[in-house]
Amino acid sequence: MQAIFDQGPPPPCPATFNLAAYVLGRAQELGGKIALVVMSPDGAEQWTYAQLEAAVLGTASGFFSAGLRPGDRLVMRLGNSVEFPICYLAALAADIIPVPTSPLLTAREVTQIAADISPRLIVAEDGLALPLDPPCPVLSAEAMRGMYDLPPASYAMGDADRPGYIIYTSGTSGEPRAVTHAHRAIWARRMMWKGWYGLTDTDRLLHAGAFNWTYTLGTGLLDPWTRGATALIPGPGAAPEMLGDLMAQHEATIFAAAPGIYRQLLRTPPPKLPCLRHGLSAGEKLPEATRAAWERATGTPVYEAFGMSECSTFVSGSPACTAPPGTLGYPQHGRRVAVLDEDGSSVAFDTPGVLGVSRRDPGLMLGYWGADEETRQRFAGEWFLTGDLVSMAEDGALTYLGRADDMMNAGGVRVSPIEVESALNAHPAILESAAVEVTVKADTTIIAAFYVAKDPVETDDLERFVAERLARYKCPRLYTCVEALPKGPNGKLLRRRLGDSYDKRTD
Repeated sequence: MQAIFDQGPPPPCPATFNLAAYVLGRAQELGGKIALVVMSPDGAEQWTYAQLEAAVLGTASGFFSAGLRPGDRLVMRLGNSVEFPICYLAALAADIIPVPTSPLLTAREVTQIAADISPRLIVAEDGLALPLDPPCPVLSAEAMRGMYDLPPASYAMGDADRPGYIIYTSGTSGEPRAVTHAHRAIWARRMMWKGWYGLTDTDRLLHAGAFNWTYTLGTGLLDPWTRGATALIPGPGAAPEMLGDLMAQHEATIFAAAPGIYRQLLRTPPPKLPCLRHGLSAGEKLPEATRAAWERATGTPVYEAFGMSECSTFVSGSPACTAPPGTLGYPQHGRRVAVLDEDGSSVAFDTPGVLGVSRRDPGLMLGYWGADEETRQRFAGEWFLTGDLVSMAEDGALTYLGRADDMMNAGGVRVSPIEVESALNAHPAILESAAVEVTVKADTTIIAAFYVAKDPVETDDLERFVAERLARYKCPRLYTCVEALPKGPNGKLLRRRLGDSYDKRTD
């Protein structure tokens, strides 16, 4: 039997479609129901569905008045404020292509993005970096707010496969790339409602991430609105350590965050959360120790999902189907995925290989903007190659083995950093760790472990602990305690940066 998961395709996306019209499809019906709460220590800003749609369509009119036309690109330099989703949906409503960007980017980085995509407009709030020589007009967030009350534009309907929005990869394995998604990408997220979230229109979903991250944008905003639920988002001044109290105060029923946020919240006992049903985790592998600690502290499970900028989240556990321990979960119903060898052929069950997603998946990207050859290189026949190593059990459950370019070599045998980190993280003194292959001589590399400790611990103790859990060839030969592990803006562990830093010290 070959490691292919396919339980049939999802319902087809309507041929004539608009992402924003779909997300706000229940806005008139729900009217005064609260769609968005931007929480802060001093209070909360609330928006009803009616107010949200009016602001979106008024802003779309404003973009037309500013001279933008369908297909133009609009760069968003906005933080965690209500202006972000309004700008994003207004552009999509008008068939303008929004390009969300991290507020942490430097002027040089934003300059490169502008050179890549040639925007016709930049919408920016005060204090965020702009291109060094802006190639187009810059509209302030304050000026955009003045568009909310303009006469509403009509939703621009069209081919569901036309370009809808552009997002940038995190750049953890090279230069960030501009990923182009079709309007239909939002339709694919329907498979997550049952396959990951257990989301209903009565939920109040709190997401802890930045709006520019696709995990936050989709899970924290667009999906709750599509379902008619309420999105809870931390605003300026809401530090991560406040999230527990905000969850309790705003009666969150679902909490979504990266694993690092869960670890941070567990440093002190979280408050009682009587309304919380479960948590969601994505962005990097959730350590089993963190999952178990959260469940003990709150009495609620955490359901993990796996995805990427090019295809969002398509493998997960859920309230309807709990993932077996140590696995990512199952491909969501409607997905077609496979585990592939170096030739692009499917491997047998329980055999490591590269995870592939079928071209037919409605959530798969159209391609990398302006990089047709690079787009072609990511495909092998039917399959989009994710670059992630996994194995598939006979029932379809996927076990994550790490990024293909993160894999380590121990005496000619490939070793997953996830396996080493899981063993080390089980030690009671370790908060988190990263395993990487480092160069100690010109022709010699070893497995090294970098870790953050909550209590002092001797290297001998760690060596004995790990040796009881891993084969000798998998055990680190070097242990280094650090104050923090390097991570990207969205909390992803940057293993390559650790390895590069160590290698430079030994040059």
